[in-house]
Amino acid sequence: MTEEQKRLRDEVRDFVKSVPRQLLLDMDADKVRYPREFLVEAGRRNLLGLRFPPKYGGRGLKWVDEMIALEEIGTLGVSLSCLYSLVSIVGEALNVFGTEAQKEKYLRPTVEGKLYCAEALTEPRGGSDFFGSTTVARKEGGHYVLNGQKRFIVGAEGADYFLAYAVTDPTAPAYNALSAFIVERDMGVEVKYIYGLMGTRGGGTGRILLRDVRVPEKNLLGEENGGGKIFYQMMIPERIVSGPTGSARAMLEIAARYADKRKAFGQKIRNFQAVSFKIAEGITKLDAVSALAYAVAKSVDEGIGTSGYRRRLVSELKRFSTQVQWDVINDAMQILGGIGYTSVFPVERALRDARLPMIWTGTNEVMDLIIQHEYYNELLTKEVEGRDVEADIALTESEATEEKVYE
Repeated sequence: MTEEQKRLRDEVRDFVKSVPRQLLLDMDADKVRYPREFLVEAGRRNLLGLRFPPKYGGRGLKWVDEMIALEEIGTLGVSLSCLYSLVSIVGEALNVFGTEAQKEKYLRPTVEGKLYCAEALTEPRGGSDFFGSTTVARKEGGHYVLNGQKRFIVGAEGADYFLAYAVTDPTAPAYNALSAFIVERDMGVEVKYIYGLMGTRGGGTGRILLRDVRVPEKNLLGEENGGGKIFYQMMIPERIVSGPTGSARAMLEIAARYADKRKAFGQKIRNFQAVSFKIAEGITKLDAVSALAYAVAKSVDEGIGTSGYRRRLVSELKRFSTQVQWDVINDAMQILGGIGYTSVFPVERALRDARLPMIWTGTNEVMDLIIQHEYYNELLTKEVEGRDVEADIALTESEATEEKVYE
């Protein structure tokens, strides 16, 4: 890290330390459904939307800087990390595709912690099938009339506005059928908080109903039928924010310290290979994720490679990091033994939290589909680069050709 990045880390770390312990407990107990004060304080400290231009309240930083902040925020758990990241996710759409008026009205106050956003993607009939959306928007004069519903919306309970997608051209191919809208709650959005979640509680995850909601034409984001383009841009922040491993790293540290104190059979349990090897494997995996996260962030910051290449890397990061976090926290609980399954340590809460990221913003199975698809696109559209290793065989070229039967 540069000196500036170290100062940023210390700023965020100081903010994280200031978050009341009771808030985390009340969120997990569903006593707090939307921790608005968390976003207010983050905004007051100018720690939201770090990548956005200073003219809209940001700091003009890069993804590599945001990775540093997210690593620290992650120690607070998935719910607060997600609410923190929503500013970056929804803000990405506003910053890249929004008009100047939209940026002033929505982006700036969101970065300042004065306006609260949510992203309305998932529908009851489809999770990962985003382009199978059934929410529709009908143009009437200077408005669009939206009908449909969205669910599993983090922040729905407290959001002032939603970034929502709806079909505006049902005759077009799926990619060209959708448009994105900035839909204010007061435009008639009905919010229902109905989900009893296994973990990641307190983030106000709910369902919204859109019944003849009239959205002004000026709240169309980007071009009509251009929602597909916005969605693919959004998948970068959606998935890259899964990279930091703050929560898993904190749980591993708890387990390692416990293993250095806890004794069984006359010695510290860290001396048993069954324990020490879990520690070794866990820290190796976490360091690997961190290295990948910063490499991916750098590739996005600098526009390295094709968009497909970057999409593959971001998908790899989401796939790898979320699985590693689950594995490491699960092993931390195993090291703690029975006491890890209780509320004496925060590991059981972290484990419940860690199950969701493998599902949201495209399941890890969908990430596998994207990774192999983009890899094949790269592999099959270029000649062998460097040494042709396939030719390093004892057979002659004609003998090898005769033996290579593909059909």
